[in-house]
Amino acid sequence: FMTASLSQLPMEDLRDPLPPHWRCYMSPQGRRYYVNTINNETTWERPSSVPGTPKTSIRHKNSLPINCVTFPLPAFMPEQQLLKPGEWSYCDYFWTDKKDSQGNGCITGFEVLLQKQLRGKQMQKEMAEFIRERIKIEEEYAKNLSKLSQIPLAGQEEGTLGEAWAQLKKSLADEAEVHLKFSSKLQSEVEKPLLTFRENFKKDMKRFDHHIADLRKQLVGRYAAVEKARKALADRQKELDLKTQQLEIKLSNKIEEDIKKARRKSTQAGDDLMRCVDLYNQSQSKWFEEMVTTSLELERLEVERVEMIRQHLCQYTTLRHETDMFNQSTMEPVDQLLQCVDPARDRELWVRENKTGEIRPVDIEI
Repeated sequence: FMTASLSQLPMEDLRDPLPPHWRCYMSPQGRRYYVNTINNETTWERPSSVPGTPKTSIRHKNSLPINCVTFPLPAFMPEQQLLKPGEWSYCDYFWTDKKDSQGNGCITGFEVLLQKQLRGKQMQKEMAEFIRERIKIEEEYAKNLSKLSQIPLAGQEEGTLGEAWAQLKKSLADEAEVHLKFSSKLQSEVEKPLLTFRENFKKDMKRFDHHIADLRKQLVGRYAAVEKARKALADRQKELDLKTQQLEIKLSNKIEEDIKKARRKSTQAGDDLMRCVDLYNQSQSKWFEEMVTTSLELERLEVERVEMIRQHLCQYTTLRHETDMFNQSTMEPVDQLLQCVDPARDRELWVRENKTGEIRPVDIEI
């Protein structure tokens, strides 16, 4: 309807900046209009004044893959302060994705946490197998001692020496009984709890994995809906601009009616975008909250796992003390090290080594 060359210098409105590539001019009649400097599109309507028009695009150049969902980088870094400063907590350090060991693709930070837990589950299985082997050795040893106590060698010895000899053989049977009791207690008080804990642990891991994956899938869907609504709004605005230009060329009732209709559609598209963004933000908040609570739950489970294993290994050393007083010196270094087990220190070392990133998602703003 007109060109920028007929107008005065561009005007700036610092309180409410225009979207990228749009400039504001004044027509000779003193009316403001707007020019897109990329495609020379002109409109009387202020580009950001239509409901739902985003002030900034969601697609930032600096986008960040956060647990397999691409988010724009947060505009305000204070939002990214650590949730649990000074604790090296899982909930702070596993948001960004990480290249897998082969360098082929990416795995999510949450997956890094899950893999650690699954290795812990495998450790429990292997420790239980170790205890099972120890039980077998004890049972075999007890069986051999019992067998030896029954052998009639030197059974003809008489007198007090004969009594001492008979008592020595009987002591073998008693010792066999002690080792049988030790193997039985190892089974009920160490091996069985390790295996039971592992089974429950396995179920928890599966539940957490599915739960977070479902939320992430929902979030991707909501993100796609925002993009679709954004495109629909842009199309409606373009249509409205076209009708407005037609009105400048030729006034008629039909064109005015078309403009009203196009404006209604544009407003509707803006409302749809707002609704999609709201739904997305709700999902993002829910997912964010669940990521934090789940990672804290994984952290709690890891402490529980370490404490549980430490407790049962202490039980093992106690049983060893009760079984064989002569071997205390071999158990003392084990006792000392078990007293020094520190899950919080272990977690700090592991997080320092494996953390993937601290930047978390924030809501989309319209």
